Amino acid sequence: QKTSLAKFGNALENIDVGLGWDVANQGVYDLDAECFILGANDKVLGDDWFVYYNQPASPDGAICHSGDNRTGDGTGDDEVINVRLSRVNPQAQKLVFVVTINEAKERGLNFSGVQNAYIRLVDKATNRELCRFNLTEYYSNVTSMVVAELYRHNGEWKMNPVGDGMPAGLYDLCIRYG
Repeated sequence: QKTSLAKFGNALENIDVGLGWDVANQGVYDLDAECFILGANDKVLGDDWFVYYNQPASPDGAICHSGDNRTGDGTGDDEVINVRLSRVNPQAQKLVFVVTINEAKERGLNFSGVQNAYIRLVDKATNRELCRFNLTEYYSNVTSMVVAELYRHNGEWKMNPVGDGMPAGLYDLCIRYG
C-alpha cells in the first residue's frame, strides 16, 4: 500500500532505501539496485539522473549509491541508496527504484533463483525502519523488477511499493525511462 512519509514526522530528511536478497541455490546472482530520477513526464531529467553502482550520485548530490554487492551474502541490506529529501532537485517528481540481475539474459538467470528479497525505508537519523515490503513472488521469466517509487504528491513525499517484474534488462529500463 502507498505510504505518506509525512506520517513519520516533519524531521524526516535523510533516508536509506535498502534492498536485500539471498540466492536460492548455489548459483551466482549479482543483483543491482538502481534509481531513476524522473520529471513530470515520467522520463529522467537527463542522462546523468540515473544512480547505480557505476554512477553513484545524482548531479544534485541528493541520491547516492552505496556500491555494488555482487553476491547477496550476509545479513541485512545488500545495497543501499541514500536519499536526502530536501536536496532532491525540485524538477524531480518521482524516484523509481529498480533491481536488475546483472547479465541475466547472457547467463540464463531470473528471479526464481532469488529468495528473501525486500525493500525497506530507514530513517538515517534514528536508524529506525519506517517500512518494509517483502517481494514474495518470483517468476522464471523475470530478470528485472521495479520495486518501489518515492513520489511527490501535493507537496509531500510518498512511497509506493510496486513489485513489477519483467523480462527486461537494464538497457530496456533505460529506454523505458528515457
